[in-house]
Amino acid sequence: MRSDTIKKGFERTPHRALLKGTGVPESELEKPFIGVATSFTDLIPGHVGMRDLERFIEKGIHTGGGYAFFFGIPGVCDGIAMGHKGMHYSLPTRELIADMVESVAEAHRLDGLVLLTNCDKITPGMLMAAARLDIPCIVVTAGPMLSGRGAAGRKYSFVTDTFEAMARYKAGVIDEKELKVCEDNACPGMGSCQGLFTANTMAILTETLGMSLTRCGTALAVSALKRRIAFASGERIVELVRNNITPRQILTQAAFENAIRVDLALGGSSNTVLHLLAIAHEAGVELPLETFDVLAKETPQLSSMNPAGEYFMEDLDVAGGVLGVFKQLGDKIKDSPTVMGLSTLQLAASIENVDEEVIRPLSNPVKKEGGIAVLFGNLAPKGGVVKQSGVSAPMMQFEGHARCFDSEEKAMAALMGGEIKAGDVVVIRYEGPKGGPGMREMLAPTATLMGLGLGDSVALITDGRFSGGTRGPCIGHISPEAAVGGPIALVEDGDRILLDIPARRLELLVDETTLAERRGRWRAPEPKIKTGWLARYAKVVTSANTGAITTAE
Repeated sequence: MRSDTIKKGFERTPHRALLKGTGVPESELEKPFIGVATSFTDLIPGHVGMRDLERFIEKGIHTGGGYAFFFGIPGVCDGIAMGHKGMHYSLPTRELIADMVESVAEAHRLDGLVLLTNCDKITPGMLMAAARLDIPCIVVTAGPMLSGRGAAGRKYSFVTDTFEAMARYKAGVIDEKELKVCEDNACPGMGSCQGLFTANTMAILTETLGMSLTRCGTALAVSALKRRIAFASGERIVELVRNNITPRQILTQAAFENAIRVDLALGGSSNTVLHLLAIAHEAGVELPLETFDVLAKETPQLSSMNPAGEYFMEDLDVAGGVLGVFKQLGDKIKDSPTVMGLSTLQLAASIENVDEEVIRPLSNPVKKEGGIAVLFGNLAPKGGVVKQSGVSAPMMQFEGHARCFDSEEKAMAALMGGEIKAGDVVVIRYEGPKGGPGMREMLAPTATLMGLGLGDSVALITDGRFSGGTRGPCIGHISPEAAVGGPIALVEDGDRILLDIPARRLELLVDETTLAERRGRWRAPEPKIKTGWLARYAKVVTSANTGAITTAE
């Protein structure tokens, strides 16, 4: 065992003394040492219930014959960090989390890891660490929140009933009393936000990749099932250690393609593009950005999930969850191993009933193509990403005048000030991984567009990214980003921009001579943040088309 390095032989007497100083009994020194990386915090609804799950994971580890050690991992709530300086830190924490898990596991020579996680950047950070370390690991996602409930059976959800409600209030559609009702009902308790936002999409994809147990991706945070999954995961990690089953045996090319297909079939968050690219990089799997679009054209959208559709995570779980999606996708799912010990095809064969109202068959899809599209053109030579499942039919093709803003705050001021009109294309730039720094989510501007009733007449493009809760004609991840002189930096107010999602085009309708002249005048702006670790991050992070990974250079 790896842990023998710190507990075997007379020369490890000091190490054993320190272990005993933590309370480890002599009898436990022969057992596998299992680290539990827990992102418990009182700051995030998706994480407040983790203390309970920690107990069940620990019980499982000891029942399985291992010895558990807990260590903490930080978490940032994107909803709370949204719209101010805090959002600069969200995506970069993904790298910190991966680094911290690696550091503790390597420094203490842990034999295996249970990774207890839930929200947006935390889950991919944990998976990146698992792939990088390649020691036995299993992921426990803490589960989605119940939808809020109101009069006449109305269901409330976080994005629709806070960010979009805020814009509806500004537009005079709802009054202050209704806004307060939304605020009080949008988040009724523990769990990740109820729709197919980034946290829940990543939980589903973690199960799809084979890195968590069956139904872990959809079982509700408040359920006894989630406790049982936590216990079983604790037991299973000890078996994985004894059989030396490691993440790179599970995170295969087929596993990533399965994850992309499930994401497309459900119409999940566009942030998963960033995260799957980064996880694949750590796993040593080649995953070009174009793969998402190739698969999107042959993978129909089978479910209409909130925020763009009607169903919540609680509905998806009862309808069949991830295995239900496997079943409906049929031979589009490739055989791949999982931490369960069963392959994806064996798991798909194990499910008998699927609610076809929630997860439709291939013969009756919600849309003919998957939920994500990758666009290219002279405005995005290395790609841009749109959640096409959330775009209305009239906006799939659109041409408008550019309105340029060099920060999210300036764009929000224009939106809230009524300066954006039908026919505009809002361009928010210098918000990419390097320029932000941190590639902030643009949920406030996109939700404001929808709340103001402009979702069918205004498009938005950015080198930043969007929340999983974003809907509407919003194209993010524009690469190369403005901070490195990408074409988005050359756009000027009044320029015509063409968006054609079916043709996968994003074009700046300005002649090359004019663009060359602008390129000659362009100078990189001063960094927005010059101190602290974000200043260091900005120097080593790459553009979104690579997954916004960091390099050693």
